[in-house]
Amino acid sequence: MELYDIAIIGSGPAGLSAAVYALRAELKTVVFERDSMSGGQVLNTDEVDNYLGLPGINGFDLGTKFREHAEQTGMQTISAQVMRIEEQEGIWTVVTDEGEYKTKTVLLATGTRHRKLEIPGEERLSGKGVSYCATCDGAFFRNKEVAVIGGGDVAVEDALYLSRLCKKVYVVHRREEFRAAPSLVRRMKETENIELILKFVPEEIFGEGVVEGLTIKEREEEKRMTLAVSGVFVAIGTVPESEIYKGIVPMDEAGYVLAGEDGKTQIPGIFAAGDIRTKKFRQIVTAVADGANAVHSIEEYLIKGR
Repeated sequence: MELYDIAIIGSGPAGLSAAVYALRAELKTVVFERDSMSGGQVLNTDEVDNYLGLPGINGFDLGTKFREHAEQTGMQTISAQVMRIEEQEGIWTVVTDEGEYKTKTVLLATGTRHRKLEIPGEERLSGKGVSYCATCDGAFFRNKEVAVIGGGDVAVEDALYLSRLCKKVYVVHRREEFRAAPSLVRRMKETENIELILKFVPEEIFGEGVVEGLTIKEREEEKRMTLAVSGVFVAIGTVPESEIYKGIVPMDEAGYVLAGEDGKTQIPGIFAAGDIRTKKFRQIVTAVADGANAVHSIEEYLIKGR
């Protein structure tokens, strides 16, 4: 069986950056990607305005550029679902639904997934008006009224994007203050067809077959409101895609892999990069940097022979 120097699990910005650096270092590299297209969550971003040198680029275009760059270096990808990783005598086995692969090191770069509201109607109406990606689904709600749940950058960006398509956009946030960048919040407040509903939380999404409305409740009182919306866009953060690594590599309480900027975990041969690792700032630029840093650590690890 072929033995790789590095197996990268995940093909978002961190994984693709790592692939470029690993291949330039002439490490025998393989990238596992679960989705049909690599690029990670950046593919679902309408506009990226803070990536150095490419202001205002569409997220899909940026993700495509990442993929093309990695492919030019000779990146080998395997489309498969990774089921688990196992170690024996210093060699790791990546077990997938398409077979098993041997490697000297593993880079965990599986990122995060959307956090859910966990309220009645959410699962039942998912894909029928409930969405976690405004740029993916916004066009289906042209000239309709929708609600965005959340108060961070993604929520505000979603509201701004939807305001260009929809008749009305309600932004429901459980606090009075937003976590989003002040420039985004200012733009949102200046947009005529965006209405802010603050200190309220979603209680139920209802509808027969499709979303017909959203019930919200004031946090500190029993006051309730019903919004007659056709779409509910959930943007309340993310959770790490780390379940299959539990018991193998140490994590914090939220499930993020414990690793510093060098990508090193407490387990020899296992490294982490991108949004899956413990860090304060999760952005495209930090994920790209993580990939490079992790490969530098992996090179040192391989040279020292563990």
